[in-house]
Amino acid sequence: MVLRGYVPTSEETLQTLAALRLQSLNSDFSTHAPFPRLEELFPPHVLHARLPPPPRRPPSKCRGARLRAGLLAGGLWGQALAKQRAERDQRLRGRLREEGASTMAAIVEKWKLLQGMGRPEAMAAYVALVREWPGFGSTLFDVDLHAVRPRLGVVQGQPWHWATLTPLSPQSPVGSGPQRLWLGIGAKAVSLYKPGEPEPLDSFCYGRISSFGASDSSTFRLSVEDRDLLFETSQVDEIAQLLNTYLASAGAQRLPQPQEPPTSPPTSEPTVLPQGLCPASGPWQHRPPVGSSHS
Repeated sequence: MVLRGYVPTSEETLQTLAALRLQSLNSDFSTHAPFPRLEELFPPHVLHARLPPPPRRPPSKCRGARLRAGLLAGGLWGQALAKQRAERDQRLRGRLREEGASTMAAIVEKWKLLQGMGRPEAMAAYVALVREWPGFGSTLFDVDLHAVRPRLGVVQGQPWHWATLTPLSPQSPVGSGPQRLWLGIGAKAVSLYKPGEPEPLDSFCYGRISSFGASDSSTFRLSVEDRDLLFETSQVDEIAQLLNTYLASAGAQRLPQPQEPPTSPPTSEPTVLPQGLCPASGPWQHRPPVGSSHS
């Protein structure tokens, strides 16, 4: 979860987590201790994010310019451009190695400060640090939110269509295109996160969910009170199975049930289920790991 980037936190905290992992694996620092690869300790995408973005070429203004560019690309200019790209890739690889070495050195320094901490203590500190994130324990899925459509006032027989995004909450993004989000499914609620952000855009307790199901093999629909949320994802089955598991374990008297892919939108207002209150969580603040640590 941490290495895949699903725990949004600072680089300082990520380095501390890596040091705690080394302490739990190898005990106290030693130059003879086996070192895992950096990508086994630290999220690789954080290092790649430090690299400068590739240069953007201005679009050609006319068809003739594009044709001339294509002809040049096949000759000496093409060879020169290929050489430039190879040199740039080599510089980026060198920069990535430098960033990796710098990060590993910082992790080792934090590892040295954990001298005397036992393996169980290091593991407990690692888990305690990760648990500070409000979304800990949820399973996260990468989804594209395509539509948030009000379910009231739907015209009977109207075919389903992609709708313009409307706000999930005052903090939610609004736009005309799909939004890449994390769909977090936990034991008490379903939450939507902007990737990399610790606080959810919105959370829905299971008492607020009236129905859910697959509109097709890559589209998942979640009906929350008076709204239909449509997600595009390659993990439709996994999401449905996990929701079923949590709903079954909740033991509520009236639970929403998965529905077959609809041929038309619902013609009546869904049954309103008893609502639960989602516990509000405060901002995620980093606290140093619990346990003995000294230099």
